[in-house]
Amino acid sequence: MIVKRPSELAIMLEAARINREALEAIEPYIKPGATTAELNKIAEDAILSRGGRPAFKGYRHPQGGPSFPATLCTSVNEVVVHGIPNNNPLKDGDILSIDVGTFYRGYAGDMAKTYAVGTPSSKAKRLLEVTERSLYAGIEQARVGKRVGDISAAIEDVIRAAGYWAIREFVGHGIGVDFHESPEVPNFGKRGEGPVLRPGLVLAIEPMVSEKRAEVKILRDGWTAPTRNRSLAAHFEHTVAITEEGPMILTAKTVRPLELVAA
Repeated sequence: MIVKRPSELAIMLEAARINREALEAIEPYIKPGATTAELNKIAEDAILSRGGRPAFKGYRHPQGGPSFPATLCTSVNEVVVHGIPNNNPLKDGDILSIDVGTFYRGYAGDMAKTYAVGTPSSKAKRLLEVTERSLYAGIEQARVGKRVGDISAAIEDVIRAAGYWAIREFVGHGIGVDFHESPEVPNFGKRGEGPVLRPGLVLAIEPMVSEKRAEVKILRDGWTAPTRNRSLAAHFEHTVAITEEGPMILTAKTVRPLELVAA
């Protein structure tokens, strides 16, 4: 578990800003008929023009498979994470999870959000609302002296109360010089368990939620991870610093301790 000095947090704040602005740049183009390849190009240009470097492009496969080929992970409908951008037009009623990572001056930022394409179904709207709410419930627990399990349990409580399923196969993580650092931050767990949260620790907190209890499979491309039962899935994520004053969401539009307003 690596804690960051204030000078390092300042750089991470810039990485997070670039990351968020890349996501904002593509939002007007998320509509029926657009392709995820087009969105990927817009986001990559936004990152590069701000002095950042796409964190996902060329990311090494953990099992030695092909490196990730794109700037964005674009995951449609039942795909939980790691969807590869392509030229298939988005359809009205789709949901699209976009995960973006950026390096700036050697430090990383990470953020994800799930969007409704066109007019969403009522069940899709509810899934997105619950998943985002679970993210902020977890962030509220990201305080000095708490434990990772407190974050995990708070997330799971929201998900379970809605009748949904917290994905087990993928978890949040520490972040800094390395994109994935310790500790892991599962989206399920027990209060009072896991590492103690210390000032300067930075976490990527990222609930991934499916409508029904579901296992995840990996497609032949080595990355794309849909639910086996084709249950819809959503994903929201912020990069959060643990401070003495409370959780600081580095990827929020307005960054201050206790920033708990969706941004």
